[in-house]
Amino acid sequence: MSLALATLIYEWRRYMAAIVALAFSGMMVLVMLGLFTGIIHADFATTERSRADIFILPVKVASLVNSDPTLPARVQPQIFLNPHVTEVRSLEEIFGSWVNTPPPGAKQVQKFVSVWAVDPLPGAVTLPVDYTEDQRIALMEPGAIAIDASNLAALGVKLGDKASINGHTVRVRTILHNYQSLEQPTIVASRDTLRRLSRASATGNGTGDTGPLMVRIDSPLPVNKVTAELNASSHGAYRAWTRTQFNQANENAVMSQQIVGVMLVFLTVMAILIGVGITSQTLRGAILSNIREFASLRALGISMFSLRWIVVEMSIWSGVAGIGVAGLITWLATVAAGSAGLPLVIRPQPALLICLMLMVIAVVSGALAMGVLKHSQPADLLR
Repeated sequence: MSLALATLIYEWRRYMAAIVALAFSGMMVLVMLGLFTGIIHADFATTERSRADIFILPVKVASLVNSDPTLPARVQPQIFLNPHVTEVRSLEEIFGSWVNTPPPGAKQVQKFVSVWAVDPLPGAVTLPVDYTEDQRIALMEPGAIAIDASNLAALGVKLGDKASINGHTVRVRTILHNYQSLEQPTIVASRDTLRRLSRASATGNGTGDTGPLMVRIDSPLPVNKVTAELNASSHGAYRAWTRTQFNQANENAVMSQQIVGVMLVFLTVMAILIGVGITSQTLRGAILSNIREFASLRALGISMFSLRWIVVEMSIWSGVAGIGVAGLITWLATVAAGSAGLPLVIRPQPALLICLMLMVIAVVSGALAMGVLKHSQPADLLR
């Protein structure tokens, strides 16, 4: 065991503040990033959890965010020309005015909502895989809608209540979970119900256009190959995306929005400043309290370079401990968020980057604390 690690273990109380500061710096960035990612994927849960293997969008549309993804209706039969395609359905969404039917004495709620259409047929390509059989059957009822549990209070309804969308009566027939919306509340209905709520047909908007297409294939060929075949035969009429490409494009589009980017940059900068400030001062204080031991090492002939390396090694081990504690409290935060109904998605790549950030903070903090070693003069041992 190295001298630095032995000192850190023996004097762990002196270094605990540095470890905790590193842990909370990493946890703060990772949890906020995970929360943003979770909310984004909950917002697009209807598409992400569908049975679609491929998504079809207009050529110039890069995602569903802040774009017009409508396609000419003639595109849908073109997709069926590929022999590996077994099902093609349009993804339809409308926006409307929500008005609840409050009980006596309660306040009426008016909201602007979005409504997604699913096909409540067994195994339909648009039907999310986590819908239960009872939920699927419930949506077959005319006027039936599904609402995420997190939106019930905001919309002023509960299971079984009636409301109106665009002046048409609907009834809350089932409750969803982990389908939170980043912006306005999202409601799910069958395609037939959506047709009644909208002036346009649920298979088009009255102008010969349709929503993005969701495609399922039944082939031993890889999805990437079928996607490439569809793109090769599109002649510029559409662009095919794999499920992974489509989901990543939507996530990147939301993350690139100004407010989200500013918040993440601000949190990262704050985490770095807090981590460097507290960790460097803690290491400085711990080294200063052991300055006579460092002076003894110098009296024994240990070079200043070796003493500096001991400080760096101590900071590295502090970083390793901080990463371990950060992982523990992040896991606890994930469990707490799940119990509160908040979607929290922690991915390996961002987690590795944040671990690297913590190690850099630890090493920089150790470098800033090296100045204390100038007080480790062997002559001080005679005082």
